[in-house]
Amino acid sequence: MLARIPDILNPARLVECRKALATTDWVDGRVTAGHRSERVKNNLQVPERHQTAHRLGDMILTALERNPLFVSAALPLKIVPPLFNRYEGGHAYGDHVDGAIRPVTGTPPRTGSAPISRPLCFSPRPTNMTAANSWSPTLTVRIG
Repeated sequence: MLARIPDILNPARLVECRKALATTDWVDGRVTAGHRSERVKNNLQVPERHQTAHRLGDMILTALERNPLFVSAALPLKIVPPLFNRYEGGHAYGDHVDGAIRPVTGTPPRTGSAPISRPLCFSPRPTNMTAANSWSPTLTVRIG
């Protein structure tokens, strides 16, 4: 099932995220890839323990917890902090299967979880959009 949830962040929060991500440190994204996906993952990522990842992750998790559509669609028991990935010229994430369990650095291991994939895009505004079109990130949640 796919549930599209618009306007997770208001425009001010979106600007704050973009500014922070534009000036933060990035590392090879394979640091969080599993043994199979590390062969096809080619991107940059904000380190999980980086101050920016914590601050923006908390902002996004708070917004999700307050969003009734997200809560009713996902029925989350626990939400792990988001990863911040960046793709530049030549970067791609090839064919792979998302892991059902993602360990979170600095937390005890978990023995099970239901996979929920939640890409939240901070892409630049498409060139065909006008200023009259208010643009904010949309969360797409894949459940199960």
